[in-house]
Amino acid sequence: MSGEITDNRGRGDAAWHWPSVHPEGRKFGVIAAAVAALFAFMAWETLAWPIGFLTLGVLAFFRDPLRVTPQGDRFVVSPADGLITLIQKVDPPRELVLDDGTGTAGLPAGPVTRVSIFMSVFDVHINRAPIGGTVRRVVYIPGRFMNADLDKASDENERQHILIERADGQRIGFTQIAGLVARRIVPFVKPGDILAAGQRVGLIRFGSRVDVYLPEGTEPRVLLGQRVIAGETILAEIGQQGLIEGVSQ
Repeated sequence: MSGEITDNRGRGDAAWHWPSVHPEGRKFGVIAAAVAALFAFMAWETLAWPIGFLTLGVLAFFRDPLRVTPQGDRFVVSPADGLITLIQKVDPPRELVLDDGTGTAGLPAGPVTRVSIFMSVFDVHINRAPIGGTVRRVVYIPGRFMNADLDKASDENERQHILIERADGQRIGFTQIAGLVARRIVPFVKPGDILAAGQRVGLIRFGSRVDVYLPEGTEPRVLLGQRVIAGETILAEIGQQGLIEGVSQ
């Protein structure tokens, strides 16, 4: 029916649902629940209760809620839930710029605006594609595990770069960065995959950060200290001036 409110799967009435748990986290939830049940069976309640709460925490960490992604070729949506902690002019990572031997172009050289999103252990950790297009690069780099809130984490921590190219040739690069507690970056995509904006691309376990490199001439529409939602919050409109470093137009 015309005008009917639908969920982001395009059917039914819009309503709140319990978020599902991503398969990547179910095994951890099962293990924690089994340990809690064993302690309870052995009447070790002082251990059973904390492990029981830990089980709920693990399931909450790996929650995978449905998201409604704004539709528009100009939109760059947030790839992560979290807090905008840095907005800076920087050179993109060399792995996203240099020729990788595949014959596909990387990002143009020269300073661009980088938007950094910090994810605490309480945020949803499923990362999503900021634009729709074809995955051109997925580059994993081992490194350190410093506090992901630090600027130098972009260059020194364990990280994974992803480059997506739209059909019109516009390219967006972003980087998943492991943090002080995070110890594994889990990719869901590989080069050649075709994605829709807001589609799941991976996760980082237990606190981390995502950097987004906006195209030249594009400024963010978000502010330092703002909370964003993966797949829903519009970070920028390509080719449009917006907000940067807490100062509006």
